[in-house]
Amino acid sequence: QRLTQADHPTKRRATISILRQSRVGAMALVPLCLLLMAGCSQSNDSARFERYLERLSRPLSTPIPAVGAPARLETPDVGQLQIDIAPGKLDALDFLSLSGCQLQVTLGKRNSSLGKFAPPSQRLLLELEYLHYAPACIEYLRSRDEARIAQLLESTQNDKLAQLPARIFNATLASQEFHSFWRTPANLAKYPDNTSSAVITALESINAHAQRWLSGDFRADNREFELLLNEVARGDGGALVLALSRQDSWLTGANSMLQSRHAAGGLCNAGLKPASATILENVVRKYFIGEIQPVAAALGRRQHQLTPAIEALETTLSQVLPPSYSDWRTKRREVLVQASGAPRRHVEHVKTLLDPCLAL
Repeated sequence: QRLTQADHPTKRRATISILRQSRVGAMALVPLCLLLMAGCSQSNDSARFERYLERLSRPLSTPIPAVGAPARLETPDVGQLQIDIAPGKLDALDFLSLSGCQLQVTLGKRNSSLGKFAPPSQRLLLELEYLHYAPACIEYLRSRDEARIAQLLESTQNDKLAQLPARIFNATLASQEFHSFWRTPANLAKYPDNTSSAVITALESINAHAQRWLSGDFRADNREFELLLNEVARGDGGALVLALSRQDSWLTGANSMLQSRHAAGGLCNAGLKPASATILENVVRKYFIGEIQPVAAALGRRQHQLTPAIEALETTLSQVLPPSYSDWRTKRREVLVQASGAPRRHVEHVKTLLDPCLAL
């Protein structure tokens, strides 16, 4: 039987080679497509602002300005925030003298290899254990005429009480989990619609625990505390700062367009209301009030939920906040105050330009 042209071995091998190359090429395009999709997702974050400025440009007869980058809030590294705490006074011989005390188990955990390299949260929990069990152990040792070791435990207890606010700070506001809370996200797709009250509940619970510990109730649930910190790490502090700052940048651009037209003589002069004034009113109503303001209101609500929960814990620990944290907190407040006022400032600029048209 005669081979057709397509069945010829040489031709068939060439066809298979082409198909393989095509498949490899298609697979190579997958990462590129994913990158393009990610880029589209990021650009969609600002789509409503782009539409608004484009629509403003026509009635204002003003070109769209270059929009500045959002203000960035760089959180100090955890190592820069951690407060140095002096080591304790107990040694191995003292540990062996605690037979019959629950405190011996706590010191055993602290002196283990895991205890020595424990993260700040676990170090805090071990210190709380010490403060919880120390009084009973001190009383027990004194009943056995072990005055020296009892005195040492009591002195250590006083040191740990003085160090407790710093321990709580290291385990919370200066922790890796809180650093993650303030991390700037790659994009803001669906924010703030994709948030929940879980992180707020976690922050409020941590502050309640901190106040209880500082008042002398040293009970702690290790697993619960770690879960609360994990919830904080998934929080949206950084997303909130970015969303408000980005909104501020875009509306500042819109304000500059309104200011340029006002400086050029405004819209309504000599008792006349041109068509451009009506177009501007419609643009503001449809694209600012209809698209931008609802998200701005949601961001404002989210800010009023998150900010008090964070600042309550900062107030609880205010006596030990190091300068690096206090400086960063001041900067954070300045950024949020500036950014959160953007919608109000924009409304004022719109009114300045349109108010002369209202009576016409």
